[in-house]
Amino acid sequence: MSIADAAGAYRAAEEAAGERVARHWPEGHGLRGWITTVDHKRIGRRYMVTAAVFFTLAGIEALVMRTQLTLPEGKVVSPGVYDQLFSLHGTAMIFFFATPMLFGFGNFLLPLMLGTRDMAFPRFNAFGYWVFAAAGLFMFSSLLFGVAPNAGWFAYVPLSGARYTPDLNLDVYSLGLLFLGISTTGSGINFIATALKLRAPGMTLSRVPVFVWALVVTSFMVVFALPPLNLANAMLFLDRRFGTKFFVPTGGGDALLWQHLFWLFGHPDVYIIVLPALGIVSAIVPTFSRRPIAAYPVIVLATVATGIISFGVWVHHMFAVGLPQLAMTFFSAASIVITIPAGIQIFSWLGTMLLGRVVLAVPMLWALGFILVFVLGGVTGVMFAIVPFDQQSTDSYFVVAHFHYVLFGGAVFPIIGGVFYWWPKFTGRTTSVRAGLWSFWLVFAGFNLTFFPMHIAGLLGMPRRVYTFSPGLGWDAWNLLSTAGAYLLAVGLLVTLSTLLYSLRRGAPAPPDPWGGETLEWATASPPPTHDFAVIPTVYSLHPLWDQRTLDSFHEESRSPLHVQADGHDVLRTTELDAEPQLGVEMPEDTPVPFVAAFGLLIAFTSLLLGGYLAAIAGAAVFGFSLMWWLWPRDRPGSSGGGERRGEGEGGGSAGGEREEASA
Repeated sequence: MSIADAAGAYRAAEEAAGERVARHWPEGHGLRGWITTVDHKRIGRRYMVTAAVFFTLAGIEALVMRTQLTLPEGKVVSPGVYDQLFSLHGTAMIFFFATPMLFGFGNFLLPLMLGTRDMAFPRFNAFGYWVFAAAGLFMFSSLLFGVAPNAGWFAYVPLSGARYTPDLNLDVYSLGLLFLGISTTGSGINFIATALKLRAPGMTLSRVPVFVWALVVTSFMVVFALPPLNLANAMLFLDRRFGTKFFVPTGGGDALLWQHLFWLFGHPDVYIIVLPALGIVSAIVPTFSRRPIAAYPVIVLATVATGIISFGVWVHHMFAVGLPQLAMTFFSAASIVITIPAGIQIFSWLGTMLLGRVVLAVPMLWALGFILVFVLGGVTGVMFAIVPFDQQSTDSYFVVAHFHYVLFGGAVFPIIGGVFYWWPKFTGRTTSVRAGLWSFWLVFAGFNLTFFPMHIAGLLGMPRRVYTFSPGLGWDAWNLLSTAGAYLLAVGLLVTLSTLLYSLRRGAPAPPDPWGGETLEWATASPPPTHDFAVIPTVYSLHPLWDQRTLDSFHEESRSPLHVQADGHDVLRTTELDAEPQLGVEMPEDTPVPFVAAFGLLIAFTSLLLGGYLAAIAGAAVFGFSLMWWLWPRDRPGSSGGGERRGEGEGGGSAGGEREEASA
């Protein structure tokens, strides 16, 4: 039997088994279902839509700033408003768009790629989304009241202290990032647990997709990188609100402590953003090269190495503050070394394309565009690793250009490519090829016209973080070009959005695997059912959908007794290294508890901001009672009971005696 015939037979078996399994995975409808759902696919789509809204708001802020800088002595906005716009723009793009958007991809795709039915902690997953949405509302609403962050997305002290910024602007910043950090940390832990414990049988570590590896490495980085940022923001809030002296030299503090803590998070955060994006490219390139990715073990090692080395380069953001020469030499060397793993991944993609038969579909164009702009950003990154050059160009528009080539080019291009690639799976609809091509070329041209001239303006001496400039300095033409490019880029992004929205109503229905992909998410319907897989597969290859034995494993008669256990509202738990089946784990039903808990935190943080400490305690109490409700042990109606509780640690239903015996 050919692979195509086996795939067809699998889908017939899936449909027959799906009717039985679907009864245990009902999908909530209406407002109640919208609030209470714990389905990873709905949560993943919400992350992406909400992050896209924040991206749009931050993009509008960028257009206002570029309009202000079109000509010398612009008067579109005041200096104070400009400070808030550029500070909130950077904060939103880094914290409220890039990482949440990529985590949205992870929420939707990770269980599907792993061959399981949900995340390890579904309610924790829903809670993470509601906290993210609430933190974004907390941050963006500040602009309406004129108290948005106004000291840059980096909030350097002493300018961010109460002496120089006495209003609420920096309190919004510190509390908003602390609030958001709860969501980001929880999501990272959830991804790690899911990838280690819920892989399909047979999916050993050598058969895990590169995108999953990238997401897991990113999650470990989040867990270790966020504590310094959270600590810095907590100390800044205490300094501002209660008069402590953590960053005040006259009180025994140290202003440079903020920079060390911030960049100890900030530079790993560059790779927290970029690594999942690289994983998206590693999913697109093999599919449209019609061959497995080249040097899989090496690209995985490069991903892990990037995560480790990224924690040793933070000081290259501080070469101009007067640190010892020996320390700067060490961090300069580390900043050069970290380019090697990224180069390995680029050569892997190029090798895959050279050895395969490239199909220039729309997602592949975005991947190729990414490779070009990311390489250009990497070249300027190596330049900044050289201490004399960094000291000459620091705080110039050359830095702004580099930053956007690495992060916009390194994140937005793969994100849009990933959206076009998985759009049939997300929505069940296909997109227009012609409109997709227009969107790519407009964005590609607009991006380079916007940010490449900034290199030249920076080398000509234009400083960053200025709201206007005088004529006759040689910057006029370059700023005019950048503004024209920004509007062209906005048109391209608008075409992209229109293409996607149009496909929701008029796009052709998508088959399960429109691209001929290799990973397990393409085995399910488009969009996937609530339960993802009616029959949990057994994986025999790194490329399961290009492998005959894996396709044969979808037939019900091939299942072991442990597979049969996972026929209810269950997932199949496996061992960490070799993915050997252990037992079925019953998952929790839809619940409003995550929403209520996040709402309690929103009350608490808003009250802290406004100085209502009793109301903050009340919000914390709402959160505390929600946790009690969340964790209170109870049996699900109709459960067998009588055995050791086997759940997700969130008050899940009883697993019963059969699962007790199976685990033994």
